[in-house]
Amino acid sequence: MSSATTESQPGPRARVAVITGGARRIGRTVAERLHALGFDIALHYRSAHVQAQELQQQLNAQRAGSCAIFAADFARLESVAAFCQAVLAAYGRIDLLVNNASGFEATPIAVASPEQFDSMLASNLRGPYFLIQGMLPGLASGSSIVNILDTHVHRPLRDFNAYCAAKAGMESLTRSLAVELGPDIRVNGVAPGAILWPEGDDAYDEAARERTIAATPLQRMGCPEDIARTVAFLACDAPFISGQVIAVDGGRSLTF
Repeated sequence: MSSATTESQPGPRARVAVITGGARRIGRTVAERLHALGFDIALHYRSAHVQAQELQQQLNAQRAGSCAIFAADFARLESVAAFCQAVLAAYGRIDLLVNNASGFEATPIAVASPEQFDSMLASNLRGPYFLIQGMLPGLASGSSIVNILDTHVHRPLRDFNAYCAAKAGMESLTRSLAVELGPDIRVNGVAPGAILWPEGDDAYDEAARERTIAATPLQRMGCPEDIARTVAFLACDAPFISGQVIAVDGGRSLTF
């Protein structure tokens, strides 16, 4: 996939939120939450075409023309550029960019390949970096960026070293850009803890899941709505917050 494609046209001007990886899991819940708050949604997906179409139909049934979907592979810089061009052509001004799309793969240091390392860096750091760069012409005064990070930046996940390193870079970038893009654009991060288990059992078998919950002060998992509410808070109700990363982890980061 070397270019971005879009389906349907946006409706009348409203606040616009661009959500990457928005067709499934946490991204989908963030899209639904922001849409309920009145945002029009520019929904990015890479391969989840069916799920993206379903969500688009759901949101447009609630408010006609309020969601358009865009396909792009952020591992390819030409696709990032095409995505930015398509979104800005459709909307002009962007009020909120939510960097949610992410790759997640084990890369044990003894056997990891350069290709695996580059893949984690591309999906979790390089792609979002150049996406922000490409969106700058549309991010006018008062807009904001929320990056979805990971509490494993500070609690390393065994064998996921490249993923954690890339997310750590994204956390650093969040703070750097808050300085560089202020005062016009606020930049913050949300770091989920145990919200949804990764698909497959590469990182979390049943015993690991039980240990994680037992070590969490709230003694339970969170839910995607917890992340969506925090993103909405940072976007809509936190005009004097920038350069911060909020851990949404039930207190797990306190029990290192």
